[in-house]
Amino acid sequence: MPNPTAGLGFWAASGVFAVGFLGLAGQGAAALWRRPGGPNAIADWIEDDPAWCFLTDGDGHLLVANAAARARFDVVPSKPLAQVLGEVFASPEGILHRLGLAASRGRPAVEDVTSHAEGLRVTARMMSPEITLWRLERGMAGAAASGEQAVMTLGRNGAVLYMSARARALVGHRAKRIDEVVRDLPLKPGGVHSFDTVDGTKRFLVQQAETGAGRVELTLFPVSDPESDAASYTDFDRLPVALLKIAPDGRILRANRGAAKLLDIAADAPTAIGDYVEGLGRPIKDWIAEAADGKGLHRSEFLRLTRADREVFIQVTLTRTLEDGAPVLVAVLNDATELKTLEAQFVQSQKMQAIGQLAGGVAHDFNNLLTAISGHCDLMLLRHDQGDPDYGDLMQINQNANRAAALVGQLLAFSRKQTMRPEVLDLRDTMSDLTHLLNRLVGERVTLSLRHDPILPPIRGDRRQLEQVMMNLVVNARDAMSEGGEILIETERQVLREPLTRDRAVVEPGTYVCVKVTDAGVGIPPDKLQKVFEPFFTTKRTGEGTGLGLSTVYGIVKQSGGFIFVDSVLGGGTCFTLLFPAHEARREASVEPEPQARRKLPQKGSGVVLLVEDEAPVRAFAARALRLRGYTVVEAETAEDALALLDDADMLVDVFVTDVVMPGMDGPTWVRKAREKRPDVRVVFVSGYAEDMFGEGQQDIPNSTFLAKPFSLADLTETVHAQFA
Repeated sequence: MPNPTAGLGFWAASGVFAVGFLGLAGQGAAALWRRPGGPNAIADWIEDDPAWCFLTDGDGHLLVANAAARARFDVVPSKPLAQVLGEVFASPEGILHRLGLAASRGRPAVEDVTSHAEGLRVTARMMSPEITLWRLERGMAGAAASGEQAVMTLGRNGAVLYMSARARALVGHRAKRIDEVVRDLPLKPGGVHSFDTVDGTKRFLVQQAETGAGRVELTLFPVSDPESDAASYTDFDRLPVALLKIAPDGRILRANRGAAKLLDIAADAPTAIGDYVEGLGRPIKDWIAEAADGKGLHRSEFLRLTRADREVFIQVTLTRTLEDGAPVLVAVLNDATELKTLEAQFVQSQKMQAIGQLAGGVAHDFNNLLTAISGHCDLMLLRHDQGDPDYGDLMQINQNANRAAALVGQLLAFSRKQTMRPEVLDLRDTMSDLTHLLNRLVGERVTLSLRHDPILPPIRGDRRQLEQVMMNLVVNARDAMSEGGEILIETERQVLREPLTRDRAVVEPGTYVCVKVTDAGVGIPPDKLQKVFEPFFTTKRTGEGTGLGLSTVYGIVKQSGGFIFVDSVLGGGTCFTLLFPAHEARREASVEPEPQARRKLPQKGSGVVLLVEDEAPVRAFAARALRLRGYTVVEAETAEDALALLDDADMLVDVFVTDVVMPGMDGPTWVRKAREKRPDVRVVFVSGYAEDMFGEGQQDIPNSTFLAKPFSLADLTETVHAQFA
């Protein structure tokens, strides 16, 4: 054992230092602070202190840190001190709250804390109502610095480089290797291990700290020592953070007020943590048992609470302590609902974007195939009249190709890549024109009612697409009411003064036209409510629908700049709410153009057409169709081939017919290059995507028109004919 006199002298010296420090903190530092330039004076005063010193404001945010603290921590001005000390304390908020409360009574507060692998003495002194001085001395907790604590320093390969007097007294000799005294190697940080001592085998809590050069400092705490408890829980219920004390088998031993409120724990509620949380991906009991063994501590897990009233996510961090020699877990809970909501918004947007890209790519490829199928079918129909035995088969091919094209159009609608023809619309007029068709769709057992706002502003959209939106919503409402009922369509002007956040979408303030389609059907289950807009998702039985109806609605509404939301109650019906931005462009006096007599185009054409298409079947059909109408067709597979052909100055070309999306150079790019030498050549762009997909961010190409795939023989020839009109 160390010399009692020497130990007494050490503690006396330490006491004199502490009294001097606190006295200076209470008098000299306060005086310095009152001087002009006081903050700088106190900063100079603590700058060379070997302990970690901080000055914080009344809210616990950093003002000043001395040189020792800056060398150890990531110090950022105005950063909360609790975040800075998170590197050395498992729960710095509770420690700082407890000491700050004690210091506010006018006297310095001191506490020895053992957390992670460092023993620290924390001193708090309130310099003024707005300034608090914090001083952290390493090695003071547990009196390790005085030799009263058992400390061992290990080198590489388990060599014992140093043993404190207390450690030598416990073991009874100067050990050379750690395996001479520890029975259950390897050592686990924060774990409890069995040591051979002069009094037999005893268990100690072992905390580790790396001191550099491959050295590790071990501090041993007897499991029966009250100081082995990692925190004091006298203010457990009053701490401003949610805390649980959990047994190794998962039982909740204690919950403070914050945790009880967050978990909604009642007096007669279950007492196991697994009854309140879910979503770990493995049994909660296994996670708790591993933490009780010292594994995976201080690593946060995000879990979902099993509350029935609302959806709550929490971030849980476990720390291990000892009570009466037995391990106990302390769980720090933080409400992470907002964080998980933002994450869900991002994941949802990424998922919808990925599905949209997939749908658009598939639709583009299908449009090329359908163009070739329907086109060659048109060529065969030119050689067969209605009396031909094959005429009926060819018509079946043609009609089913058109049905397939309609389905592809729905995919493009969802991916927001379909061609739209926007115009200024009054939804009251649009709905009036559509009412007759909607009444036929709903049948006799369903009643369709319309209510319009008399001051409804106009919107800008594609009339044909918006009619499809209303038909899809009405058909879905009809199918949800097998016994009949009422479908109510309402329109109203809606002004948002503040941003509206709903269903992971934010609607900016402004004037909107609101359309509601409400039914009294069976409703949609809550777990399926957020999936109804995904392609191919349907609640109908096999054969009753493709699952593309609502995805088409979603795509058209979003491409029109609007929003769509759904509310549903099982057995109580469903309401779809659509918001379209009001079109507030200035109305100028317009002169109606004089109607021009439509020019009848000849059956046969004349001229040279340069056809650029990378899909061979589409190119073959288009070339044959144009030649049948009398045109001279020059074919090119790529844009580069087309430009090479145009290098011949003697080659005359009247019209370019080109695909938009091609390997290498795309259609608009090569046309602009060709126009440098042939500025008067007219252009027909063809694509399976929307008309505006190739022009985003680019100037319009003059004397050009657009033809969407799939197109028929008549569509192609009439479009080319029109370029010569």
